[in-house]
Amino acid sequence: MRHISKLPDVGTTIFTVMSALANEHNAINLSQGFPNFKSDQKLIDLVNKAMNSGYNQYAPMPGNLELRQAISKKFENLYSTSYHPESEITVTAGATQAIFTIISTFVKQDDEVIIFKPAYDCYEPSIELFGGIVKPIQLSVPNYQVDWDLVEKTISSKTKLIIVNTPHNPSGTILSETDMLKLQELTKNTDIIVLSDEVYEHIIFDGLKHQSVCLFPGLKNRSFVVASFGKTFHNTGWKMGYCCAPKELMDEFKKVHQFNVFAVNHPMQKALANYLQEPNHYLSLPAFYQEKRDYFLSLLKDSRFKVSPSKGTYFQVLDFSEITSEYDVDFAKRLTIENGIASIPMSVFNEGGKDDKVLRFCFAKTTETLVQAAEILNKI
Repeated sequence: MRHISKLPDVGTTIFTVMSALANEHNAINLSQGFPNFKSDQKLIDLVNKAMNSGYNQYAPMPGNLELRQAISKKFENLYSTSYHPESEITVTAGATQAIFTIISTFVKQDDEVIIFKPAYDCYEPSIELFGGIVKPIQLSVPNYQVDWDLVEKTISSKTKLIIVNTPHNPSGTILSETDMLKLQELTKNTDIIVLSDEVYEHIIFDGLKHQSVCLFPGLKNRSFVVASFGKTFHNTGWKMGYCCAPKELMDEFKKVHQFNVFAVNHPMQKALANYLQEPNHYLSLPAFYQEKRDYFLSLLKDSRFKVSPSKGTYFQVLDFSEITSEYDVDFAKRLTIENGIASIPMSVFNEGGKDDKVLRFCFAKTTETLVQAAEILNKI
């Protein structure tokens, strides 16, 4: 058979490559972003209870209503704003499915989509799959700040979508209130939709505040907020997420969602609805992960890596420019094979593979794992 690939330049993701390499060489895996500790047993018990209580058939297409109500209440409590549980919230099979569905719903042939690089690797191929044109804006180390003058110059009559991500994966930086106000100003009086990837909303440090698009009325009325239960509750393998948007946008989203997955895991939705009744289950996360970040960095204080502490997410970028001039992909693979520790080279997220000599490490790990990892890194 002969066929023309719709994504000819897309191969195996770097996450799969580095995790496979870690497994092959029995290396400590700080590459792929998943915790290596257990989810709360209470949440697992709630899933079992939901299964035993008969929640084993299709959930409603937009999600279990009790869960959507709990999500709506969370937004009211955290951001003093609201999304209607019946018309403005949809539960999805993870955040990536929500992102893919938003792009497939709104991006048509030759529509332009602005993304900021380094960028989560699902954005670009999803845009290209539907004929969109990626308009990348490269962010610079170590602060990864957005040049809004460049954004303004990049916006055109063909701009359909702008994708922002805060807290930012892979850099661990965040967008400020000033950033969001500038985005609001630039999109005013346009038909541009904003996709705000906020999957790490509860993992933010040093007393900083998460600047959700829903806090800004001029952004909220044109935006999707995408969130992840997997990131929040240490169970990425459950693939549970959701998105929120004004009704007119969500109506279009659900037209595609119903033919994509229709509905997602019902007993997990029921369990999460109950689990969200206790806000401390997510309000405790900043302190929990900041302790891990601070401990990891304290272990590395005598290493040769240069550090700018992560402001959010459970990722830490380490600058190796004083250690070697190797291409970051080569260095990351060598560390895995020869030193027994796996990371993610940041160039794979950059425009044109720009190599800033930095690697991304996941610190959502047990204390024992972080100690073992630091012992290796301090010897490099």
